[in-house]
Amino acid sequence: MTEDATEKLVELAKRRGFFFPTAGSYGGVAGFYTFGPEGASVKSNVEEAWRRRFTTQEGHAEIDAPTVMPEPVFEASGHLETFDDMLVECAECGASHRADHVVEDDTDIEEAESIPIPEVEEIIREHDLRCPTCGTPLADRPVEEFNLMFETTIGPGTGRPGYLRPETAQGIFVEFPRLSEYARNQLPFGVTQIGRAYRNEISPRKSIIRVREFTQAELELFYDPEEDDPDLSGVRDRTVRLYPVAEQEREDGTPYETTVGEAVDEGTIASPWIAYYLGIAAEWYESLGVDVDRFRYRQHLAGERAHYASDCWDAETELGGDWVELAGFATRGNYDLSKHDEHSEDRYTVFKQYDEPRTVERATVDPDMSYLGPEYGGRAGAIADALEDLAERDRSAFEGDSVTVEVDGETHEIPVEHTGFAVEEVTETGEHVVPHVVEPSFGVGRLVYTLLEHAYREDVVDGEERTYLELEPAVAPTFAGVFPLTDEAGLPDLAREVAADLRAAGLSVTYDDSGNIGRRYRRQDEVGTPFCVTVDHDSLEDGAATVRDRDTTEQVRVPIEDLPGALAALRDGEATFDELAADPQAFG
Repeated sequence: MTEDATEKLVELAKRRGFFFPTAGSYGGVAGFYTFGPEGASVKSNVEEAWRRRFTTQEGHAEIDAPTVMPEPVFEASGHLETFDDMLVECAECGASHRADHVVEDDTDIEEAESIPIPEVEEIIREHDLRCPTCGTPLADRPVEEFNLMFETTIGPGTGRPGYLRPETAQGIFVEFPRLSEYARNQLPFGVTQIGRAYRNEISPRKSIIRVREFTQAELELFYDPEEDDPDLSGVRDRTVRLYPVAEQEREDGTPYETTVGEAVDEGTIASPWIAYYLGIAAEWYESLGVDVDRFRYRQHLAGERAHYASDCWDAETELGGDWVELAGFATRGNYDLSKHDEHSEDRYTVFKQYDEPRTVERATVDPDMSYLGPEYGGRAGAIADALEDLAERDRSAFEGDSVTVEVDGETHEIPVEHTGFAVEEVTETGEHVVPHVVEPSFGVGRLVYTLLEHAYREDVVDGEERTYLELEPAVAPTFAGVFPLTDEAGLPDLAREVAADLRAAGLSVTYDDSGNIGRRYRRQDEVGTPFCVTVDHDSLEDGAATVRDRDTTEQVRVPIEDLPGALAALRDGEATFDELAADPQAFG
């Protein structure tokens, strides 16, 4: 799509109520957009389609967690320390920019996010890169890390520090102990969530592509890496376009097509779970209207992976000449649950039952508190805990006359005779394990934009230029427009009755009697309404209405009593317009 066409799409989106900048009457604020009536409908349809495919069809559970959580959650998750982007500030106009975006926009370098800051500063100097706002050179400006978290206070006064969540995932992870109970501690199990997330972007841009408040649809799949593998039979033969690290690092490397099964067999995709979700996501994206010729999966380079991910593949689509991330498929390992297990007061494990009981040697301690108490006072309890942890990790540490532990940065030497150290044989029926996690994380707003851009069409009908959106019925904001041909007696009433009957049948319908019929058709074409139903003078006599197809503008007469069934068949993919035209009464 050309830059001119992109501008046309953004103008259409604003004019027809898909999306527009928030609080425009007050000057607006960068990075915040409102979805209008048409856009909110598309967004809702996308969310429901995602829910059907990744929650209902996969047999997972769904939760809805708060968007604000206390600071310790994000200390444990690592977001306070590592959730950063590279910032460079112009000395002349004071504008702040993503340094990696400045590099990517004005050089041939791709994925600059993975490059260390000192190298980014050197690239800015070598290429004499300038401020995108005022053109001042940025060569002498430092590149710094900027944390993207939105901070808030929970409660009055100084309150309790908290943050708006930067991802919905932590709302799932912190509740794992209870969620695992609901799943009867049976792995694998998945939990999904659709909700808002917040990132204080340095330089929001490209309308709803990069914003500060957005909707995510995320799935956290908890599994035992030693036992649980997905069934790949349904996706093994699915063709996907991959751009792995090896190709990105080659001078002439390019994305290539393969199948999910081949990618797993050859080791290109290391995790079968990632491969499984890449397969079903590719099919799902295509079903919603994403152009497969402008779609690929790109593997993250080592320097751009999130702090929690050992591997990650992005679903990317081409928008306005740029490749844009739509979703991330991350192998998070046991990072998140281990961190919350370490920082919280709860246990983030599941009990794994053995097939047969096992007799094992286990090192234990029973510290002599009558010695530790007088000797160490308030530190005695922490020292006892440290002795217990050390016995589990390294029993050889207790082989001498004394053992050394560290508490709050201080080392303490404890006589072994006062530790109660012993090695015992115990019979175990199972063990507590920390599950691993694979996470498909989808951006909803970016997908809405993608569907609009990939569906944007211009043609000529009856000598008149037409703009229309070739949206799939599953995501179109309205399924059918119902019109009276004129406002003559009887026609508006009949048209309203038809609209009411279609709504009662569960179809999304709009009624319009304003302007000539051609103008009404154009209005519906422009917002992507797949079909229009017009009642005319003949309808009062023969009880039939004209159904018009958006893409071809072809028309067919269908008995009014058969309209709900016929249109439902078109919506559900049980009939095509050509089949309806061949037999208008076949789907009533």
